Amino acid sequence: MPEDTILSTSGLTKEFAGFTAVNGVDLSVRRGSIHALIGPNGAGKTTCFNLLTKFLAPTRGSIVYNGRDITREKPAEIARLGLVRSFQISAVFPQLSVLTNVRIALQRRKRGDSFDFWRSERSLKELDAEAAALVDAVGLTSFLGLTAGELSYGRKRALEIATTLALDPEMLLLDEPMAGMGREDVERIAALIRKISANRTILMVEHNLSVVASLSDRITVLARGQVLAEGDYATVSKDPRVVEAYIGSGGGHGHH
Repeated sequence: MPEDTILSTSGLTKEFAGFTAVNGVDLSVRRGSIHALIGPNGAGKTTCFNLLTKFLAPTRGSIVYNGRDITREKPAEIARLGLVRSFQISAVFPQLSVLTNVRIALQRRKRGDSFDFWRSERSLKELDAEAAALVDAVGLTSFLGLTAGELSYGRKRALEIATTLALDPEMLLLDEPMAGMGREDVERIAALIRKISANRTILMVEHNLSVVASLSDRITVLARGQVLAEGDYATVSKDPRVVEAYIGSGGGHGHH
C-alpha cells in the first residue's frame, strides 16, 4: 500500500438476501485529501459508507486504515484509532448549551465514555477554553449560550462537526453533510469543511454535486454497487459512463 494512502478497501462486498448492494469495491483515499463518494440513487454509497464506518460487516473484502486491518473492528475501536464518523458519537444534547455540548465531547475523549465527569464542575471549567476555541472554529461563538435545540438546522450541523472535532480525528467521515440545507447554510458548511480539512483527511458521501465539485480533490463514482470512475471532478464529470449512469437513473443526485 502506497505510503500516502490512509484508508483503502479491497474487494469490498455486501450482500443482503440475494441482493448485492456493494460489489467488489477497491477504494483508496489519499492522506490529507477531501475525497467524495458519489453516484445515482441505489448506487450503494450509503452501504459502502456504513461498511467503512463499521455499522455493517462486509460479506467479503477488507478495509485497511493506517496500515492496520480494521475489517472486523467495532465503531468505537476505529474511533479510538482516529477514524471518526460525524453524527455518530457526537449526538448533540438539545437541552444543553452549545459550549456544554462541545465540553462534553472533549471530556469523552479525555476520559472515555464514563459519565463521572458530571460530578466535577471544576474539571469541566478547565475544558471551557478548549471548548470555546472549537466553538469559534466552527463559527458559533455568538451562539455559545444558546441550547443546541435552539440552533437553526445548518448551525446544528456545525455544532455536530465541533463535537466531532473534539475527538481529534485524523480522518473524518461525513455522511451527506449538506442534506436538507438551504444555499446559505450549504456555503457556510462547505467553507467549514474546507477549513477543517487543513490537517486531516475527509471522506464524504454527498448528493450536492456543486459542493463536490468545489471541495473534493478526488471523487469515486459508484453505480450499481461498483466503482464506475475515479478522479478529479473535471475528469469524472466528463466521463460518458458517469453521465449515462446519472441520466439513466433519472438524475438521482438530489434537488439542490
